[in-house]
Amino acid sequence: MPSENNKRIAKNTLFLYFRMLLIMIVSLFTARVILNTLGVVDYGLNNVVAGVITLFAFLNNALATSTSRFLTFELGKKNGGQTRKIFSTSFNIHFCMAVIVVVFCETAGLWIVNNFLAIPADRLYACNVIYQFVIISAFLSITQAPLTALIISHERMKVYAYLGVSDAILRLCVAYLITISPFDKLITLGTLQLFIAVGMYIFYHLYCKYNFSEYIIAISRDKKIYGEMIGYSLWSLLGSSAIMLKNQGVSILINIFFGPIVNATNAIAYQVNQALTNFSNNFTTALKPQIIKSYASDEHERMKTLIFTGGKFSFFLLMLLSIPILLETNTILRLWLGQVPEYSVSFTRLIIILSMIECFAYTISTGIQATGNIRNYLLFVSGVHLLNFPLTFLFFKFGSEPSAALTISIILSAITIFIRLFFIRKFLKIDILEYSRDVLLICFVVFILSILPPWGLYVKLDDSILKLFLIIMTSTISSIIFIYQIGLKNEEKRFIISTIKKKIHNRHYIQ
Repeated sequence: MPSENNKRIAKNTLFLYFRMLLIMIVSLFTARVILNTLGVVDYGLNNVVAGVITLFAFLNNALATSTSRFLTFELGKKNGGQTRKIFSTSFNIHFCMAVIVVVFCETAGLWIVNNFLAIPADRLYACNVIYQFVIISAFLSITQAPLTALIISHERMKVYAYLGVSDAILRLCVAYLITISPFDKLITLGTLQLFIAVGMYIFYHLYCKYNFSEYIIAISRDKKIYGEMIGYSLWSLLGSSAIMLKNQGVSILINIFFGPIVNATNAIAYQVNQALTNFSNNFTTALKPQIIKSYASDEHERMKTLIFTGGKFSFFLLMLLSIPILLETNTILRLWLGQVPEYSVSFTRLIIILSMIECFAYTISTGIQATGNIRNYLLFVSGVHLLNFPLTFLFFKFGSEPSAALTISIILSAITIFIRLFFIRKFLKIDILEYSRDVLLICFVVFILSILPPWGLYVKLDDSILKLFLIIMTSTISSIIFIYQIGLKNEEKRFIISTIKKKIHNRHYIQ
């Protein structure tokens, strides 16, 4: 059974990487096209207006986390009847929350857009129009969350990958259409993105309806399930609110103190961050259902192995992409965007460092979520993250550069890693020193050794396309060597070698 589950994880990871590669390529290309078409000001405005919606829609993250945990847990226990009740209840909760979010967005959110944000007078109408489109998209996104959770809990990563790729291709078409549109570019972008959201929403419903017996949309009256899910969600809400303030709240602070142009810089950095973290998170996404199912079926040793492996491999996968970008940030941004807004280089480098720290959190959080004991864990972790907003405000108030926001995030995220380790020791009996030695220390050593060879080229060579190519090749080779020699345990090496041999053997057999 563990061998079968490992094969499922490997297969699902491949599907997710296929999804990620296409999405990353399309996202980076469309970001350049949209930036050049809209201009820096409109690009920044689009980012900050969408951020106002996120300010209220962060509630969805808490609900989605709760739905995914409860669905996966019951699937691990093979309790079909209870799983159907959970899905129906979660959809009811999401629908009610979506209505509440719409009300908030049409009142407080609308006031923020028109009275609080730094929006040029001639772009206020366009911002109000796209704001309405984003509200509708937020409603669809919130009510779609249980469907996404159902697909991932069943580990249908192939379908999840195809849906993601389809969404990326449609957004590529949008990027082209706004370049030839005779209408207001910003409004055209919002309209087309809304059409995509509606189409994907319909498809998600149809797929789940015809493929999963748990898909039952009805008024649920099981008060116990409501109580458990809402209670879990309320505590998850604390974590989501902290993330919201750290990301979108800080984005609004940047807009207030520095204007929409620096917002565009922040948006570019987060675009790079999203592409990189999606790359490493594919492995984590494939692991999450197995971690929760292992806990549900009392396979605690396997769960521990998955948490360790997930943290280590997430870092290595992120590191493979991050090292050349850290060294050649300016060249890569210039090739990607054409025009490089001020602060883009420092923002991008800082956010990559932040991502490399935060990648350890995902599998640890999944293990703790599997236990259902999240109250104290989220109180401490979220309490630290909530400091991000007021600290950033104070630093900006006293004249700090915009990059101070990300420096604060890095320091606070490093602190939360050790808080998370305390709770996995408490709830899962995982030794802090063992995790620090086998995951954190190993990753740090591998990173330092891997970056030294490309760093030597970075210092000695003049800026050019050849230099970029040589650094990419050198960092890739050095990373693979040190990951294999130092980062992998003997059983992990044997598994990789046997998998490669099996693939080669199967290819020869087919020929």
